[in-house]
Amino acid sequence: MKKVNVSLKVSVLILLALCLIVSSCKKEEGATDGTKTEKNDGEKTTKVETKKASSELVALPFVLPKPMFEGTPQNIQVPNLEKPLGKARPPYMAPKGCVNVSAGKPVASSDEEPIIGEIEFVTDGDKAAADGSYVELGPFKQHVTVDLGSKHEIYAILLWHFHKQARVYFDVVVQVADDADFITNVRTIFNNDHDNSAGLGIGKDMHYVETSEGRLIDAKGVVAQFVRFYSNGSNANDLNHYIEVEAWGKPAK
Repeated sequence: MKKVNVSLKVSVLILLALCLIVSSCKKEEGATDGTKTEKNDGEKTTKVETKKASSELVALPFVLPKPMFEGTPQNIQVPNLEKPLGKARPPYMAPKGCVNVSAGKPVASSDEEPIIGEIEFVTDGDKAAADGSYVELGPFKQHVTVDLGSKHEIYAILLWHFHKQARVYFDVVVQVADDADFITNVRTIFNNDHDNSAGLGIGKDMHYVETSEGRLIDAKGVVAQFVRFYSNGSNANDLNHYIEVEAWGKPAK
């Protein structure tokens, strides 16, 4: 009888020991799984936060010149002319870190001997409408090209032709490319030439009246080194004018 009791006790102890071992293993596995889950969750959170940070949008800090219309704007009769907004333009949102990457950058022109002013005026930061702030190029189709120095992600373009008077410039086309001759990877980001008179294709953008706000063009993060601006006279005369251009972006990755 005693032997049976001893055997029974031994069996019970063995079972208890096994249960403790199994329980301990499960806890360890649970802790391990918990650690992995926590780590994985942490990694996922970090990735999401990083992605969110990289795509964080902020309002670009445009600095606009003083409005300077002289006299009452005429009733401009131009087809496909957009209606004035009637209020200040809303902020333009772009990825954090964008700056005016065209500031002070070299400029080339189809008219190497401007009638008035210097080609360098195009990126000198002076956006006023006063005399001495703009360059006047010859008649008919002309263009200016800004070299950003290297490839950049461009999110916004601001363009001022002339805002001392209410004018509409024709065949306004903005293109970007990888080379100064505009042969490689040429893309058009704005075109209001509706009859292909500039020979660059028919555009769907509308004519607009020049104001001190400049023309804001959404470049959608296009990657390029060179930005070219075309025009073909205005409703005032056949000459072409440029006060300033700005390309807002950041170096391409």
